[in-house]
Amino acid sequence: MNPQQLFQTTTLEALLAGICGGGGVALLIASLVGFKPRERGPKQRQVGDWLRKAGQRLAIAMLVGIVIGLITTWPVAGIGVAVLVFFWNQLFGGLAHERLGMQRVEALAMWTESLRDTIAGAVGLEQAIPASARSAGPLLRPQLDALMDRLRGRMPLPEALHHLADDIDDPSADIIIAALILNSRLRGPGLREVLGALAKSSREEVDMRNRVMAQRAGMRRAVQIIVVAVTVVVVGMAVLDHKYVQPYGTPVGQLVLSFVMLLFAGGFFWLRRLSEVKTPERFLMWVR
Repeated sequence: MNPQQLFQTTTLEALLAGICGGGGVALLIASLVGFKPRERGPKQRQVGDWLRKAGQRLAIAMLVGIVIGLITTWPVAGIGVAVLVFFWNQLFGGLAHERLGMQRVEALAMWTESLRDTIAGAVGLEQAIPASARSAGPLLRPQLDALMDRLRGRMPLPEALHHLADDIDDPSADIIIAALILNSRLRGPGLREVLGALAKSSREEVDMRNRVMAQRAGMRRAVQIIVVAVTVVVVGMAVLDHKYVQPYGTPVGQLVLSFVMLLFAGGFFWLRRLSEVKTPERFLMWVR
């Protein structure tokens, strides 16, 4: 070993020793002193949960795609099934999300009714909001607790209500909170009647969503049956009667198969859009 190589080796070992030593000292200080992890906000928690679930779906999709690709000896089939598994919730799910939206609107209606009844006892809005927050549903409890913390921190009520609308992130909540913001600024009469009308409107929206969801449940079930049936037939033919579908094993056949799968995917996405419940966009996010 020449002097230059010896110098490079000695330098590398010194750098590694320094990194290991510094890391050990940092870990020792952290274990003795300790540190408080930074609390994540609602948006950060949502992003973290989405990334975790997406990673799980990606692992399952890759495993299923590899198995299908090995069974059929068709790379396009493996890729198509993997994509189908990964986007299953986006294509055929959404029912849990719609139910969560209905439960949120129903919780808003209950909170609005509680706020209306509290104001009916000749109580101001600043006192009525904390009193009604204690009896709110579990879906609104974290957002209302954050509102209470802002009010205890001497944040003006209109600004705190704007933050509440951002935390709930629902168009139905924007209408209710807009009425509260206007009353907190203008101090006019008639808030109890307005809240009663808004609570009734929220109840009617829940009923409408229930009817729409019941009507579209059959469509979702039919699409799921079609997808499963087509996948089982294609994979079964590739395994049990490979000679019948042997032309798909050629490069041209794989290209044709990919085009057919794209047509199916487009049809499934179109059916998914037909089964969605479109809600209006929020307006308080543009108003300050």
